[in-house]
Amino acid sequence: MQANKIEIIDADSEKLLRISMEGQLALNLEEMQAIKKYFFELGRNPTDVELETFAQTWSEHCVHKTFKGLIKTPSGEVDNLLKSTVARVTHELSPEWCFSVFEDNAGIVDFEGDYAIAFKVETHNHPSSIEPFGGAATGVGGVIRDILGVWGEPIANTDVLCFGNLDINYSELPTGFKHPRFIFKYVVAGIGYYGNNMGIPTVNGAIIFDNSYITNPLVYCGTVGIVNKSKYRREAKVEDILILAGGKTGRDGIHGVTFASTELGDNAEEIFSVAVQIGDPIEEEKIKRALLEIKDKKLGNAITDLGGGGLSSAIGEMADTFNCGAMVYLEKVPLKYPNMKPWEIWVSESQERMLVIVPEKNKESVLEIFDSEEVEAMEIGRLTGDGLLKAFHEREKVAEISIEFLFHSIPRVVRSAEFKENVLKEPEFEMGNLGEDLKSILAMPNIASKESVIRTYDHEVRASAG
Repeated sequence: MQANKIEIIDADSEKLLRISMEGQLALNLEEMQAIKKYFFELGRNPTDVELETFAQTWSEHCVHKTFKGLIKTPSGEVDNLLKSTVARVTHELSPEWCFSVFEDNAGIVDFEGDYAIAFKVETHNHPSSIEPFGGAATGVGGVIRDILGVWGEPIANTDVLCFGNLDINYSELPTGFKHPRFIFKYVVAGIGYYGNNMGIPTVNGAIIFDNSYITNPLVYCGTVGIVNKSKYRREAKVEDILILAGGKTGRDGIHGVTFASTELGDNAEEIFSVAVQIGDPIEEEKIKRALLEIKDKKLGNAITDLGGGGLSSAIGEMADTFNCGAMVYLEKVPLKYPNMKPWEIWVSESQERMLVIVPEKNKESVLEIFDSEEVEAMEIGRLTGDGLLKAFHEREKVAEISIEFLFHSIPRVVRSAEFKENVLKEPEFEMGNLGEDLKSILAMPNIASKESVIRTYDHEVRASAG
């Protein structure tokens, strides 16, 4: 199946925006014009695979455009919110216990001896609004894979969940949105399903109710893991082999990262239902065991998970990180369905997949370990020295993009912000029946016991006596 050419070189602004909207690319006009200029200078139109690559790489989810942008305020400009605040302080203080921060799948800090602690948190809000069970479950699965993606062993989960008020009347809901009680029930079930099946306890968290979360809940998932510092590897190089391991690739999760960059409307479920991934914690448990053995035997040079953006994101980011190019053969990717288009294979966000980068001499040993755990694994390409991201499908070149342009020429987001002064007023209250008032306060959803939720999570599964 061949890639399609997308006519953008001669497209005016209106057509560029239409291409973005109809393709669910979530690219704005400035970004589409930058892509048009790039391919005009190459003297050709992009393929659908290439355009999807830009949409994925330049999505808010993958590149954090707002955080890295320029924010204008009445008192001055803030250049790159993340680097100028949290990251800046961390780097200036440069604490010796920071083993790896702001550069890998999870942050890692020293613990004791050869042990370090890895921690990763991530939101899965939009998917949980569309399909609460699957959205929350794959949110947990994603942060567990991020711990695996630093050669760590996941040991505990945490979460912060925010929903609309559970007693809101259906007539007050915006058209097309699910009731908070439904979202609450199935988000909690999805989180328990994934963690419990993998035997990873959920040890703490928070639940908040407020009507600001009616149209988009906050599903903030986190995982903690243990890393052996002496076995941590992040040193991939040209000619290393790309091994894809885990679940088969399907159409679930396509456009997940561009979906996360859009505002939800009353027809979001109809348009974006395919963007919600399908989780399989049992498959991830098998992958975990295989990766821990590969780590212990020091067979891999680098590792990352396939989360948002799928192969496009994982391979592209690895090539950029190690100043390489990459050659990928999409027909080698194991598929759930026949006749998937090259661009679908490339950006699918099917779950429970990892990319392990290994030297040629270790390839067979790594494949044997995956096979011993009944995890499907396949060599799908290698790192190259030409600085180009190249993808082939059945001998046809379906993409060739400069890594430098793809990752370092993203049009900058510029926003304005004003700070409003908070005026605090003394609360007005009347002295009533203190006992009854206390009962009313304790019955408020934000204060009441969360035991009914906590007991659905296995929080003791890894405990041991003695």
